[in-house]
Order: sequence, then structure tokens, then C-alpha cells
Amino acid sequence: MSESVTQETIQKTADTFKVLSDPTRIRILHYLCQKEASVSDIASGLDLKQSTVSHQLRTLKLYRLVTHRREGTSIYYTFKDDHVMQTLEQMIDHIEE
Repeated sequence: MSESVTQETIQKTADTFKVLSDPTRIRILHYLCQKEASVSDIASGLDLKQSTVSHQLRTLKLYRLVTHRREGTSIYYTFKDDHVMQTLEQMIDHIEE
């Protein structure tokens, strides 16, 4: 990490941690660590309402934590950032120790 981190970078980091502090978002990201999935796949896999999943995915996209691709009428989501994925997995491992 560089010695001099800008205030903007610090604020964006804090904002990203706020996004990651939501249990539903963590569940969705953990699910997407395993595989690419549609809203309905995520909703059924995590026993959530599709509207809840869609709402949380919008936030995760805004913070560039997930990306999507369209295939016909379906949209598939994936975890975008390997660094964040590794951090999330390490935190889960840490908690489970």
C-alpha cells in the first residue's frame, strides 16, 4: 500500500466496507463466488425474494463488486473483483476458525 493515500480513496474504501456490512449482500457475494447466476437462481438458492436480490445487486453493481452479462432475455451476475472475493473468503475463514 502506498504511503500517501488520498482522502477520496479513504472515503471510497469506507463506503465499500459499508456496502459489505450488509448480511444479505455478503450472502449474495458468497453465492456468486461459487458460480455465475441469474436473479432467480440467487433468489431460490438463498431463499430470498427476487425483488430483494435485484435491489441488492443494484447496490453491488454501483460499487463495482458484481458485473453482469446478458444472454437472450436472461442476465447473469458474477463477482467482479478477485481482490474483494479473496478478502471476503479470508474474513469468512477467520470467523469460522
